[in-house]
Amino acid sequence: MITLFIAEDQKMLLGALGSLLDLEADMEVIGQAQNGEEALKLITELQPDVCLMDIEMPLKNGLDVAEEIIQSGLNSKIIILTTFARPGYFERAVKIGVHGYLLKDGSIEELSDAIRKVITGKRVFSPELTFQVIREENPLSSREQEILKLAEEGKTTKEITATLYLSSGTVRNYISEIIQKLNAKNRNEAVKMAKQKGWI
Repeated sequence: MITLFIAEDQKMLLGALGSLLDLEADMEVIGQAQNGEEALKLITELQPDVCLMDIEMPLKNGLDVAEEIIQSGLNSKIIILTTFARPGYFERAVKIGVHGYLLKDGSIEELSDAIRKVITGKRVFSPELTFQVIREENPLSSREQEILKLAEEGKTTKEITATLYLSSGTVRNYISEIIQKLNAKNRNEAVKMAKQKGWI
């Protein structure tokens, strides 16, 4: 019997997924959570075979939870199940080492098939995402992403320099480089564009 855990912040979808997967003869849903922190706690306790993880959840997002689980050495395999075909999310998921990444618009048959494949050691990725990533790689360096994340939090150039121990000239250079790379009009537009692509 394959034991499953589902982390999904939309209650109706969480209930529907749980019921449908429980109907599979070889699967049993042993736990559910609606936010990342609860998911991490329960997965650590229950140690399911497979975790189905949404990305955008309250308190802790699904990729952060996935990273902590994989780094902790738990044997639970992780399938990201999301509405967002954002290349940045997908790139990060692959780097973390998740076992599957699927879009929510697939059928329950495709999902249960993916779960069985993952259990046998295969990795399952949605084809739409793989093509998108090939087409559109993240142009930002990790330092540029760090600076944009701080800008997204509303930090001024002065606050960013203090946080990262850089000179204000260096931070300004990074910001103008980011704006240029993303072909944005200003810092706010750069933040918005990078967030839409899932690059920050």
